[in-house]
Amino acid sequence: MQRLGTLFGSIVAPTTLVTGLLYYFGHNYAHFFFGHFGVDSSTLGLTTADYMRRIVDPLFIPITVIALAGLAALWIHAEVRIRFAEGLTPRMIRRLLPFAAVTGLLLAAAGTVSVFAVTPLSHRLAAAPLTLAAGVLLLTYAHHLRRRLRPTPVPPAAAIAEWATVFVLLGLTLFWAVTDYAAAVAVSRARWYAARLDTLPDAVLYSERGLNLTGPGVREIPCTRKDAAYRFRYEGLKLILRSGDQYLFLPKGWTRRNGTAFLLPRTPALRLEFTHPTSRPPAPPTC
Repeated sequence: MQRLGTLFGSIVAPTTLVTGLLYYFGHNYAHFFFGHFGVDSSTLGLTTADYMRRIVDPLFIPITVIALAGLAALWIHAEVRIRFAEGLTPRMIRRLLPFAAVTGLLLAAAGTVSVFAVTPLSHRLAAAPLTLAAGVLLLTYAHHLRRRLRPTPVPPAAAIAEWATVFVLLGLTLFWAVTDYAAAVAVSRARWYAARLDTLPDAVLYSERGLNLTGPGVREIPCTRKDAAYRFRYEGLKLILRSGDQYLFLPKGWTRRNGTAFLLPRTPALRLEFTHPTSRPPAPPTC
């Protein structure tokens, strides 16, 4: 294990790997979140920091589950080692080995089939990759128990190759599972966000020129004053994102059937005002 860790660290820097994974998951999350509103996330100019911030939410549960599963596995393994020390090894292994091997083989086979074909696991969130990961772990542990029952010398190169293959398989399955989960969380958060648009602050957009913004709840009010710096006022907007030099707005009555998203550049020709959705203007809106 020490040789494998040294070899892996000499090929890929851990910090670079973690940053790359977080960037990928954040990019995937943004793709599905903004895609729910009909917006291509690549047009928003999101930065690496934006992707990092967005991936924190969907990573809480996967990291917690993985940590709990790892802790349970360590406790089970510690109990097995105690049994070894008590001299109950052969009897215990003969009972545990077939169960672990058969169960692991079935799980690994089911997960592998789901990679190439649509199965019942394909319709459950992250079920296929987690099934494959569980099968690989059980098969690996069954092989470990068999070696404890019948010790045989293993060349160092073969041991490194074996553990490297196990880590690659587990890494790919967890990568697959977290990708599916992040996409599902993104869509869920987008639906939650869309259902609560009316609770977000109302955005009033002033523009030097007409923008032809139309949508459910959006009003265009021309300014009649000759000395007005901004000739048009737009109401009924909700600011969803400001990234770099762009604003992303949704109409206050947005739905997937009749809603349109507005992507506007951040320029001096635009001015924004915000009000609480429950507040009432003291006078008719003017420019």
